[in-house]
Formats: sequence, structure tokens, C-alpha cells
Amino acid sequence: MYSEQQNGVLYLASASPRRSELLTQIGVAHRQFGCSIDESVMAGERAEHYVERVTRAKALAGREQAPTGAVVLAADTAVVIDGQILGKPRDAAHAVDMLRALSGRSHQVMTAVAVACDERVEVIRVDTRVCFRQIEAREMAAYWASGEPADKAGGYAIQGLGAVFVKAVEGSYSAVVGLPLLETAQLLARFGVDCWQGLEAENSSGSSQA
Repeated sequence: MYSEQQNGVLYLASASPRRSELLTQIGVAHRQFGCSIDESVMAGERAEHYVERVTRAKALAGREQAPTGAVVLAADTAVVIDGQILGKPRDAAHAVDMLRALSGRSHQVMTAVAVACDERVEVIRVDTRVCFRQIEAREMAAYWASGEPADKAGGYAIQGLGAVFVKAVEGSYSAVVGLPLLETAQLLARFGVDCWQGLEAENSSGSSQA
């Protein structure tokens, strides 16, 4: 647990470098730490319920690690096709099976974001449709060999080498990467966390030097 609260600093309860990069992109200062919870899918659980439940649990677990009164953000992303959640590939065969299921079809990417502060918790979910072109078997094998799919939900990274499979995106691209920026900014604003932090100071400094 952090020993002191840092005013104005958001705590990101996620080890994902992509989510950290996305927060930095919109000018949100944050500290990051990993947060481990049970992410097993419950029997009969719908994908949308799963991703929201897991995200809320991550935020609550993160709240326990952060200083009292801190604002904590957590997120979770699920790749879903035919109602089935595709997690991270266990091995090469599993990765190829997932790419084969996604090949030439559209699937959903559900990303939930939760923000917690003291007893208050809010959760939002953003769904995006991603359409893949047909993927050849040799491409599937080569993609796995690249190492990129190993820790990615659905076995691909839209912001990486996997971008060559993507024919169209309907919805939030950043949500597929791991954090829907528009909706996250709106949610953080409700907790008093601003985007573009430091921009005003930079502009003032620039004006004084002119």
C-alpha cells in the first residue's frame, strides 16, 4: 500500500503499459501498480456482465492498495464472438484457433472502465465492432511466432502487428487498445480528475517568454 496520498494523481490499477500510455496521451498524470484478482468466467455469465464485474473488482482491489481518498481507475477488455469470450491464448494451437474463429468475420470488443474513490464506484462499458479480413494459416503461424499475441485478449493487438488483419472498426479504436479515451475522460471528470494536465502551465510559460 502507498504510504501517502498524492493530490491530483490518479492511481491506475493495471499493469498494462498500453493503458498507461493512453492516459498519458490525454494528459492524465497517474501512478501505476498491478492488481491481481480472480478473472474466471462464472457459469452462464454473459460477456457484458463478466467484463463489468471483473473491472469493478479490479477497481475495488486497487482502492485497497491506494491511499485513503485516492481516485483509482481500472479497466478490462474482452474479445467476444458468438457470445464466447476469447481470453489470452494458452499456446500456439489455442492462438491459431482464436484467429481462425475471427478470420473473415466481425467480433465485439467490450472494454469496461471503473473509477473508485472512497465508497463511490462508477462503471462504464464501451462496445466496439471489429471486422477481420481472411487470414491465411501461414500468417497465423508467423503472427504467433512474433510473440505479440501471447498476452493479448483474443490473441491479437490492433495497435501492433495485428493491425494488418483489421478490415474495419465500428466504434472506439482506443477501447480496442484497452481504454476508451472519450468515455474515460468523461468518467474521470466526474471524479474531479482533469485531462490535459500541465497544459495551462506550459501555455503560461510560453506566453511569458514571448
